[in-house]
Amino acid sequence: MTPDEQLALLAVECDRIASVSPNDAETPVPTMPDWTIEKLVRHVSFVHRMALAALSVPAADGMPNVLAAVEKPRRGPQFLDDYRASADEMLSAYEKVDRSSPVSTWEGPGSADYWIRRQLHEVTVHRFDAQNAVHAAGGEAPDAADATGAADGIGEWAENFLTRFPVDEVPGLAGRTVHLHTDDGTNAEFFLDFRADRVVVTREHRKGDVAVRGSADDLLLAVWRRRPLDVLDIVGDDTVAHALYEGVRI
Repeated sequence: MTPDEQLALLAVECDRIASVSPNDAETPVPTMPDWTIEKLVRHVSFVHRMALAALSVPAADGMPNVLAAVEKPRRGPQFLDDYRASADEMLSAYEKVDRSSPVSTWEGPGSADYWIRRQLHEVTVHRFDAQNAVHAAGGEAPDAADATGAADGIGEWAENFLTRFPVDEVPGLAGRTVHLHTDDGTNAEFFLDFRADRVVVTREHRKGDVAVRGSADDLLLAVWRRRPLDVLDIVGDDTVAHALYEGVRI
């Protein structure tokens, strides 16, 4: 996906979070134990403010200085108004910024387009958390994520997060391989190789010890542990799939 496409989807997901009713502020979030919808929305407000701060703090200063520049969202009934203001300011800034501008990221010095992608997938998952909480309380089911955006989110999870995960923390994955792929026409395929100290991820169709497949929406939410593993089709050694699902907590 291009940064422009990611930014357009980010705006959609921000609108979905902003549409949560203030009457649901104290609704518990099943996928985020001990969180309420208000706390969740304030967290995403903080993420937007952090991404905005990254544009003004010198890239060489690092994320601790970015975090120090962020004002924490206030608790209280204005939490949705604060969210809309934070989202609008962030979206406006990223529409105008040179996407190649140097910024601090969680992976070290990078470029501004990093934050567009990171926020898109952060907000998509947390928007599901919020809508799923409303659904669990008797409201409507969550909106499906955009398929192309979800496929990109799986790629970010595999290539930007999983590759930094130490294999020795999950013995059930050591020496094993996993083939992740979507079955909804998005053609996202990832081969996860746990046969070294760190995970090696390649984009290819290749037989692994287990294949895990499903829609991009289901697969994205499953790798982030928002949906159970049984929403996916598992072919091969299912103990490896369960080791991945239960052991990789990012």
